[in-house]
Amino acid sequence: MARKALKFASWTSMALGASGVYLYSNKYLDPSDFGAVRVGRAVATVHLRSARRLCELCCANRGTFIKVGQHLGALDHVLPVEYTSTLKVLHSQAPQSSMEEVRQVIREDLGKEIHDLFLSFDDTPLGAASLAQVHKAVLHDGQTVAVKIQHPKVQAQSSKDILLMEVLVLAVKQLFPEFEFMWLVDEAKKNLPLELDFLNEGRNAEKVAQMLKHFDFLKVPRIYWELSTKRVLLMEFVEGGQVNDRDYMERNKIDVNQISRHLGKMYSEMIFVNGFVHCDPHPGNVLVRKHPVTGKAEIVLLDHGLYQVLTEEFRLDYCHLWQSLIWTDMQKVKMYSQRLGAADLYPLFACMLTARSWNSVNRGISQIPVTATEDSEIRSNAATYLPQISQLLSHVPRQMLLIFKTNDLLRSIEVTLGTRASASSFLSMSRCCIRALAEHKKKNTHSFLRRTQISVSEAFNLWQINLHELMLRVKGLRLASWVSTLICWLMPVSH
Repeated sequence: MARKALKFASWTSMALGASGVYLYSNKYLDPSDFGAVRVGRAVATVHLRSARRLCELCCANRGTFIKVGQHLGALDHVLPVEYTSTLKVLHSQAPQSSMEEVRQVIREDLGKEIHDLFLSFDDTPLGAASLAQVHKAVLHDGQTVAVKIQHPKVQAQSSKDILLMEVLVLAVKQLFPEFEFMWLVDEAKKNLPLELDFLNEGRNAEKVAQMLKHFDFLKVPRIYWELSTKRVLLMEFVEGGQVNDRDYMERNKIDVNQISRHLGKMYSEMIFVNGFVHCDPHPGNVLVRKHPVTGKAEIVLLDHGLYQVLTEEFRLDYCHLWQSLIWTDMQKVKMYSQRLGAADLYPLFACMLTARSWNSVNRGISQIPVTATEDSEIRSNAATYLPQISQLLSHVPRQMLLIFKTNDLLRSIEVTLGTRASASSFLSMSRCCIRALAEHKKKNTHSFLRRTQISVSEAFNLWQINLHELMLRVKGLRLASWVSTLICWLMPVSH
């Protein structure tokens, strides 16, 4: 705890540095006093210094602190680039356990030495994250596997991390009474034990693979149960590039837009239809590859330790809310936001959920593309409305917190791929909402006629979406044709 207290001093210094930037961003300092360029450079320098200190803090304390750093590193659409670029290293290159510690965990959990279990075992891990690291190995029957091994001290350390987090949150509460962050501690207490149980992770992996088996673009590595324990998980080895690696996709001729559509379909199905949601889709946990046989693009979903199970009431309200947002029914946006705990802060709730301005929400998020000006407005407002955001997060259902986190991570991937807020993603969400709501209605009626009416209505609504999508494609092709014609007219080819 003494070491962490010293690290807390560093964290405090970082926070004070960041507060200077906050003062500048809220016009307490006049850029004309310094020169706009000089102030811009000074702000960037402070951001970079603070980000490095935060990264060092996470690496020194490991465990829960790295998980927080991973999430911050994925918030490209909210945080300055100095933070996200510095903290991205935590997605797959966090501090590693030594080979002696790896051998110790395997010996204690599986009762054998590494050479008794594997034909070969790579000493250098493929990647290291907050709770574990992954090594490539070959079984004696020749099968290549990935071995996920929990850091040996993380179980004991996690309770101390949560205690320290609770102390820090209470300290913040004393200094700034308007900030409510105790929900963060409650969520950590609930979720961390689940993530530390690798048998639970294996069960989640099998459940989601079965649930989404109709998606031929999804690959979930199979589990080798005979060599898995609470701290060791043996999986099928699957290679691929991180989902935010555009260079990898270009080299392997993988369509970025197709991957973005697949990701949207997959998560819409999890959230709206099944209510069983993978809640840690940072780039280190979502890989892309070309199938070695068919050559089709695939998404490889890893790390199944953290899932959110949605209650039926929450799932249906969430379906109605997104339908209202997509089709700009503001009365229902207000009603379903308030049903989900937003109360009078429903405009802020809608903005947080969509990462769009209130003006864009009112005009239609599926109609108005995101602009650089709007992005800048959202970033600056994130600091301005922090007390209200804190209040909102303390009042929404606990299920909503992990949904917010998942939305943030998915939106970060879209920003990196340049596919954010595409019409196709909203249409995929709408299809899933229609199916989920129709299924609920059919389940709650025993009348054959009523079930038939619901099915016909569902088919009609899906047909409308398909027609709308077709019209968008035709418009896109027509625009492309016009642009091509214009270029040919402006730059005639010499014969």
